[in-house]
Amino acid sequence: MAESGELLAAVPEHERILQEIESTDTACVGPTLRSVYDDQPNAHKKFMEKLDACIRNHDKEIEKMCNFHHQGFVDAITELLKVRTDAEKLKVQVTDTNRRFQDAGKEVIVQTEDIIRCRIQQRNITTVVEKLQLCLPVLEMYSKVKEQMSAKRYYSALKTMEHLEKVYFPRVSQYRFCQLMIENLPKLREDIKEISMSDLKDFLESIRKHSDKIGETAMKQAQQQKTFSIAVQKQNNVKFGKNIYVNHDRISEEKNEIILKHVLEEEDENEEEGDEETFENYYRKQRKKQARLVLQPQSSMGYSFPVNRLFDLLFEIRDQYNEILLKKWAGVFRDIFEEDNYSPIPVVNEEEYKIVISKFPFQDPDLEKQSFPKKFPMSQSVPHIYIQVKEFIYASLKFSESLHRSSTEVDDMLRKSTNLLLTRTLSSCLLSLIKKPHIGLTELVQIIINTTHLEQACKYLEDFITNITNISQETVHTTRLYGLSTFKDARHAAEGEIYTKLNQKIDEFVQLADYDWTMSEPDGRASGYLIDLINFLRSIFLVFTHLPGKVAQTACMSACQHLSASLMQMLLDSELKQISMGAIQQFNLDVIQCELFASSEPVPGFQGDTLQLAFIDLRQLLDLFMVWDWSTYLADYGQPSSKYLRVNPNTALTLLEKMKDTGKKNNIFAQFRKNDRDKQKLIETVVKQLRTLVNGISQHM
Repeated sequence: MAESGELLAAVPEHERILQEIESTDTACVGPTLRSVYDDQPNAHKKFMEKLDACIRNHDKEIEKMCNFHHQGFVDAITELLKVRTDAEKLKVQVTDTNRRFQDAGKEVIVQTEDIIRCRIQQRNITTVVEKLQLCLPVLEMYSKVKEQMSAKRYYSALKTMEHLEKVYFPRVSQYRFCQLMIENLPKLREDIKEISMSDLKDFLESIRKHSDKIGETAMKQAQQQKTFSIAVQKQNNVKFGKNIYVNHDRISEEKNEIILKHVLEEEDENEEEGDEETFENYYRKQRKKQARLVLQPQSSMGYSFPVNRLFDLLFEIRDQYNEILLKKWAGVFRDIFEEDNYSPIPVVNEEEYKIVISKFPFQDPDLEKQSFPKKFPMSQSVPHIYIQVKEFIYASLKFSESLHRSSTEVDDMLRKSTNLLLTRTLSSCLLSLIKKPHIGLTELVQIIINTTHLEQACKYLEDFITNITNISQETVHTTRLYGLSTFKDARHAAEGEIYTKLNQKIDEFVQLADYDWTMSEPDGRASGYLIDLINFLRSIFLVFTHLPGKVAQTACMSACQHLSASLMQMLLDSELKQISMGAIQQFNLDVIQCELFASSEPVPGFQGDTLQLAFIDLRQLLDLFMVWDWSTYLADYGQPSSKYLRVNPNTALTLLEKMKDTGKKNNIFAQFRKNDRDKQKLIETVVKQLRTLVNGISQHM
C-alpha cells in the first residue's frame, strides 16, 4: 500500500515534468530528466508509460490536423499543376517577345551609334572651321610679312608684324604654330635691322667718294682767309663771309638732300623696334669720321692742321680689333667648358702636380702635405681658362704696342680689355653654361668651386699685366680687374640653378608616390619613393660639403620646404576625394621619416631644430587628426600659445571633408556610426565650427 501511495504521488510530478519538457528549451531537458531518476527506483517506468501516452495523444492530434488540411493541400497541388501549363506558355511568349524586341533594338542601336558618330564628326568639323577661320588671317598676315621682306618693303613688314602681335596673335596664342611665329618675329626684326644697317653703311661709303670735293672746297676757303690782309678783311668781311657761307650752305644742302632721304628711310624701318637712336648715333659717328678723313690728309700735307684725329681713328680700329678678339675668345671659352668633365683634377705623382701648378697659380699647404694620389679642388677648365686669358692679354698687347703710346696708357688699355673679357665674354659664357639642361647638380657645385678659384687668380693676372707694362699697381690711375663681380654673379646664378634643379628632382620623386588612400591599416613602414628621395638628398648634400656653408644650408632648407609643400599639396589635391584614417597614418610615417632626416643634420650649421620647422605645418595637421584633438584646436584657435597654431581652418576643413565621405569603405565615419553615434554628432559639430571659422576669416579679408 505504501508503494501504491508513493506511485500515486509521483503522477502529478510526472505531469509537471512533461509540461516542463514541452515548454522549455532542449538545453534544459537534461536536469529535468535527471530529477525523474532521482525519485523512487521504479518511478521512471511510470514516467515512461506516461510519456508514451502523451506521445500517442500528440500523434492523434497531428493526424487530425493533417486530415483536416489534406483536401486543401490536394486542391492547391491541382491548381499549381494548372498554373504550370499557363506559366510555360507565358515563358515562351515572354522569351519570344524579348527575342523580337532585341532584334528590333539592334538596328536602332546601330542607327543610334551612326547618328552619334555623325554628330561628333559634325561638331568636330564645325570646331575645325571656327578655328581655321581664326588661324587663316594669321597665316595670311605672316605670309604677307614674308612677301614684303622678299620685296624689300621692310617698313611695311614691320607694321604688319606689329599688327600681328597686337591683334592676331592673342586670338590663337594657344597653338604651336603661333608660338613658332612669335619666336621667329625677333629674328625677322633682327634681319631687317642688319639689312638696314648694311644699307646705311653702303650709303655712307658711297657719299664718302664725294668727301674729297668737300674737303677741297673747305681748304681753299681756309687758304683764302689766310692770304687776305686785315684791311681787306675788314672792308669785305660781310661780303666775303656771305659768299663763304653761301658756298658752305650749298655744299651742306647737297649733302643733306642725299642724307635725309636715306636716313629717314632707315629710321622709319627701325623706329618700331626702338633702334632709331642706334642708327642715328651710328650715322653721326660715321659722318664725323668722314669729316676727319676729309681734313686730315691735307693737314699732313702742309696745311698746318693737327693730326691727332688720326690717332682717334687708330683707337677706333683698336676697339674693333678688341671686339674681334672678344668674339674669338668667346668660342675658345665655350670649347673649354664643353670639353670639361667637371670633376676635381686628379694627380698621381709629383710631376703631374707640378704641371698643374705651372699652368695655374694654386696654393694650398694642406693639399701639398697630402700623399699621392690626390686631387685639386677645381676641374680641368680652370687652368685652361687662366692660360687663355693670358693669351688674350698678349694678343691685345701686340696691337697696343704699335700705337706708340706711353706705358701707362698701354697698361690702361690692357686692363680695360681684360675687364671686358672677364665681365662680358667669360661671364656670358659662364651664365650660358649654367643654364644648359645637361648641367646637373654635381656640375653646378663644381662650377661654383671653379669660379671661386678663378676669382682668386685675378690678382695674379694683375701681376702679369704689371710685369708686361712695368706700371706699378699702386699708381693712382691704375685700373683694377673686375673679377670679383664677374665670378660672384656667376656663382649666384649657379646657386639659383642648384635650388631650381634640386626642387625639380624632388618633384620627380614625389610623382612616383602611389598611396592607397582608402587603406584601412598603414603598412608599418615609410613609402618606398620617400626612402629613395631621402637617400638621394643625403648623397647630394655630401657633395654640397665643398660649397660655402650658407649655400649648402640654403639649398637644404629650400629642399625641405619644397618637399613639405609638395606633401601638403598631395593631401589637399582637389582630385583626391576620399582619405581613410589608415592612409593618414601611412602618410604620418612618411612625414616622420622626413623629420628624422631633418634632425640628422644633413648639412652642418643649423641651429637646434631649425630644419625640422620646415615640416611643422604638416606635423601639427597630422597630429590634430591622429589624436582627434578638435576640442583643443577650436578652444585655442587664434591664440599665440595654441598647440595647433600652424593649422589653417580651411586646410583642416578640406581634409576633414575628404574623410567624411560615408559612401566609401573603410571610412572613419562608418566606424563611428557603428560604434558610437555620439562621435558622429561631434564630427558634424566640428565641421560646422570649422566652416564658421573659414567664413569669418573670409569676411575679414
